Amino acid sequence: MFSVQDDYKGTKMNRRDFLLTSAVGSAAIVGTSLHAKAGWIMPIAHDNNRILKSLKFGMIGEGDSMLEKFELIKSCGFDGVELDSPSDFNLDEVLEAKAKTGIEIPGVVLSTHWAKPFNSQNESVRKDAKTALAKAIKDCKALGGTTVLVVPAVVNEAISYSDAYTVSQREIKELVPMAEELDISIAFENVWNNFLLSPIEAARYVDEFESKHVGWYFDIGNIVNYGYPSHWIETLGHRIMKLDVKGFSRQKRDDEGLWKGFGVKIGDGDANWPNVNKALDRIGYRGWASAEVGGGGRDRLTEISQRMDQVFSQSPQSKSP
Repeated sequence: MFSVQDDYKGTKMNRRDFLLTSAVGSAAIVGTSLHAKAGWIMPIAHDNNRILKSLKFGMIGEGDSMLEKFELIKSCGFDGVELDSPSDFNLDEVLEAKAKTGIEIPGVVLSTHWAKPFNSQNESVRKDAKTALAKAIKDCKALGGTTVLVVPAVVNEAISYSDAYTVSQREIKELVPMAEELDISIAFENVWNNFLLSPIEAARYVDEFESKHVGWYFDIGNIVNYGYPSHWIETLGHRIMKLDVKGFSRQKRDDEGLWKGFGVKIGDGDANWPNVNKALDRIGYRGWASAEVGGGGRDRLTEISQRMDQVFSQSPQSKSP
């Protein structure tokens, strides 16, 4: 039904085929964001005493029907699952599985943002990107979610950084009124797309939309290659709407190659989970966290669920990183 590929396990990447080649800074002021002035409130999941665990639909390697897949992840300890959109899922089937199992759908992942970037030089591609985002927003609403994960732009030698910034903002802003009307948030994720490489710049990019329905989907593992997750969390603060979870090892990257850095399990590698938890505590985050690693059957998914419990239970260190 879905064609979501497992990330970082030797299969082809479907959203992260671009390598980081440069770093930039920004002179944005973080402490007095437009979100704060507008009374922006971070979406909190129904259980504010803990992190709620989700995973990506493509990770579920067992079950013939949607209901069977939802029952499986429920038994493995997950609270929710995120689906791709646009996609060919049957809405009624998904809603039935959700109702029967109690598995929530915290959000959807825009499925077109690599093939159809919002900053494309081709107007028809940008139009297709906006059509896809509109569909994802509507699907998210119908499924009871709150966010659409979006990669806002892709920078390469042919597309300048400054154009990526201005063009992507201009195009995405056209969909903000719809998101606001349906009470769905557009959440940008940090990926290896050569764009928004500083947390200060990322915060400014979000704030310039001047909408509480635009925020950040923070990927903890992705940032380890060129930064420190706790620094980004503290800078992005209330803009963080959801988390993606995976491991990354700088040592494996240096010894075996860039993408091999993802060849560690959640909790291994260099994320420094005690400091991540300390930063999340500082910003008061108690929302959703979604695993994004190679999946499998019951044993593999149970292991992922347990590892998520372990990393989020690690006590913060006494000193800041």
